[in-house]
Amino acid sequence: MILYIHGFGSSGKGGKAEIMREIFGNNLIAPSLSYIPELAVDTLEQIASSIRNSGDTLTLMGSSLGGYYATWLADRFDAKAVLINPAVKPYNTLASRIGKNRSYYDFSDYEFTQKHINDLKRYDVKVPKKEYFMLLLQTGDDVLDYREAAEKFAGAKIDIEEGGTHGYEGIERKIEAIRSFLEL
Repeated sequence: MILYIHGFGSSGKGGKAEIMREIFGNNLIAPSLSYIPELAVDTLEQIASSIRNSGDTLTLMGSSLGGYYATWLADRFDAKAVLINPAVKPYNTLASRIGKNRSYYDFSDYEFTQKHINDLKRYDVKVPKKEYFMLLLQTGDDVLDYREAAEKFAGAKIDIEEGGTHGYEGIERKIEAIRSFLEL
């Protein structure tokens, strides 16, 4: 079972989540998560535990902040993860989002605080187990520097494409590589 984890301000109904849902069908769960790190991680831990307890193999896929959470879950649950333009230090990159924000999908307003930034630091995996990870990076990501992820995960399976965007253009081209890595 694939647990898909969306990025900051997105939802389980976002573009990549919908693409993955179309491709993987009932073999994918894509929850909409809270912007509050503790609540998001608690939800993810509960889902991951349920998948494991059901006898299914837990696999992870995360985009941006979801890639950061997927890294922590992969470490905690000894699971493979595909990271799509992942955040490596969201406690730095999201500092500019402190204050009022609006959800990209339901347009609800919420307040992102310094406490949320501090909470993100608790989920940092200093030395990820490289064999657990496949990274899909695009050099044209205008939100995150792909080189940070390439450096942190050096030794993992890394696919770097020239151009693209933070949303990862053309993810459909990578489905067979994803299937192969996750052994689906």
